[in-house]
Amino acid sequence: MTGERVATVAGGTGQVPAGIDEQAGKSASWRDGKRYAWLLGLFVPTLPFLAWGLVEATGLSIFWFLGPLLVFGVFPLLDLLIGTDAENPPDSVLKWLERDRYYRWCTYAFIPLQYAGLVLACWLWSSGDLSTIESVGLALTTAMVSGIAINTAHELGHKRARSERWLSKVALAQSAYGHFFIEHNRGHHVRVATPEDPASSRMGESFYAFVPRTVLGSLRSSWEIEGRRLSRMGKSRWTLRNDILNAWAMTFVLFAGLTIVFGPVVLPYLLIQAVGGFLLLEVVNYLEHYGLRRQRREDGRYELCRPEHSWNSNNVASNVLLYHLQRHSDHHANPTRRYQALRHVDEAPQLPTGYAGMIVLAALPPLWRRVMDRRLLEHYGGDLSRVNAKPRRHSLTGRRAGP
Repeated sequence: MTGERVATVAGGTGQVPAGIDEQAGKSASWRDGKRYAWLLGLFVPTLPFLAWGLVEATGLSIFWFLGPLLVFGVFPLLDLLIGTDAENPPDSVLKWLERDRYYRWCTYAFIPLQYAGLVLACWLWSSGDLSTIESVGLALTTAMVSGIAINTAHELGHKRARSERWLSKVALAQSAYGHFFIEHNRGHHVRVATPEDPASSRMGESFYAFVPRTVLGSLRSSWEIEGRRLSRMGKSRWTLRNDILNAWAMTFVLFAGLTIVFGPVVLPYLLIQAVGGFLLLEVVNYLEHYGLRRQRREDGRYELCRPEHSWNSNNVASNVLLYHLQRHSDHHANPTRRYQALRHVDEAPQLPTGYAGMIVLAALPPLWRRVMDRRLLEHYGGDLSRVNAKPRRHSLTGRRAGP
């Protein structure tokens, strides 16, 4: 799975690609060893098909829950078994690597498969052949697709091309989380690792306490951010030029269309898969910046975001399924950089395993704190004043204690 040294430049053509000078080409005898592993990301949107096929082949209803079984059971084990890969592409090939359209099509192809799986799920829900528990299992499997589709939307939403940004909103429609397109790019990336960021979790804050704060806070923040943009243009918020409203309109049209075609029976399961999908996103948000904090400068402003303000992981299994999301520090330093070119950063604090295992850990707050609080304090040399910590209860004077 690691990058391999070969006698050709990245694409294996035997020629120096356009845009890389001769000297750079000579130093760039490198090929992406994960080049075809990125296609494994397309395994995720096929989960409803696989669940259906396994139930038909075995008669075992447990396979309707295939998505959760894989995400919370098998994938964490694969992270441990396959291990890590910290190799970076050489600087001399980065521009060429980002221009290689093959990698873009790996993300583009996710979306039609995502919606084919959703249509299949609706057909199965409406067939009358599934019990209620089986339908819920299929909804949870579909939720795993919906949640990981938000990561595909994340990759596309950071790009400058209008078509990719539009595809980002299409990918978000299934989870009804279209406001993420605004809040993540123009909110989270500005306020990351500060107490003001609803998507940055705090030391001592459980995932269950984090969820309402981040869901409501992100919704409120995105509405304010988009409202300010429209106000500068002299526009009302109540227009389809509002990127939140047009993203939510996509969800409304999608759910209404599926309900008309397959009947009202599908609507509860569409809601289950949407909620499950955005909760999967939020548990990833929870672990990405847990307890990390940018310090204030003398002028009162926060220091620039640096690699030490994101938790990273080089576990291969989760990385190829999540388009290198786990190289999160480089993503915050270079938000428009494409996933295949994201780099491991030595200064970034490292998670004990990949995101799949950390998601399971986050569901168990005492175990999470036992593992992560120690690592967080080690990262800051035991200095609690530098940690983004959960505020303590107000004292009798009304002042908030703690850092």
